[in-house]
Parts: sequence; structure tokens; C-alpha cells
Amino acid sequence: MTEQQRTSDEEVPTRIGQARMLLHGGDREEARNRLGALWQQLGPDGDPLHRCTLAHYLADAQDDPDTELAWDLRALSAAEDPGAGRAAPYASAAALRALYPSLHLNLAADYAKLRRPDAARAHLDRARAACEALDDGPYGAGVRAEIERLDRRLRED
Repeated sequence: MTEQQRTSDEEVPTRIGQARMLLHGGDREEARNRLGALWQQLGPDGDPLHRCTLAHYLADAQDDPDTELAWDLRALSAAEDPGAGRAAPYASAAALRALYPSLHLNLAADYAKLRRPDAARAHLDRARAACEALDDGPYGAGVRAEIERLDRRLRED
């Protein structure tokens, strides 16, 4: 790996974070454009953790529920098959496992939006089962709370 590639890999989280700030600030189109450009730059051989994280946020930047689902499926695919590009280092593999609850939760929410309750429940069950990878901190508590909220909503529908 060249120094330029290494630097590029180190810049990816920063660039994703900048696009996230745009997204959370309400500039969905600019966030989508920046994330899409970065997705193209990473390509299919990019770092699996970066590809997963990037696809995860690209899903959040979508206005169309079917497109959101497609990006969330790409995120899950990147997490499940890190060897598709290059092998994920141990730390990245552990980080990918820690994303499973959130990835499955997002897919469950996508399927609920698309009025596909069976698929939503299946992913919600996977999200709940994957929670053992979460710590007891605020992030883990937040994901667990979202799982319970979506579960209640699905039972009400």
C-alpha cells in the first residue's frame, strides 16, 4: 500500500463525518453528493469498514425508501463479506460486528416503511440477537432502545 493510499484511507472517516454533519444540518443533497463521490473513490476494493459505514450513511441520505433499502443492504453486505475487497484487520472486523445491531435495525425500519412487516420483523430479530456485540454505553443503550421502539410499532401495526 502506498503512502498516498494510506493517507486516503485515514481521511475517509473525516470525510464521512463532514458529510454526516451536512446531513444532520439538513443539507441532504450535498451530503448525498459527497458520500456518493467518496463511494466511487473507494471502489469495490476499499476498506470494508469504510464501505460499510459509508453505505450506512448513504442510506440515511436517501429520500426514496427503496433506494434507502438498497444502500442499507450494501452496508450489510460490506460487513458480512469483508474479504470481497481486502481482508479487514482484526480491529475493523470487530468494529464491523459491532455495527450489526444498527445495520439490521435500519433494514427492519426500511422494510417497515415499505410495508413488508415479515422482513422487518426478521431483521429486528437479527438486530436484537446481535446486541451482544454492543457495550453498555450510550450508543449500545440507544440502539437497544430503538429496537424496542420499532418492535412496539410493528406490534401496533
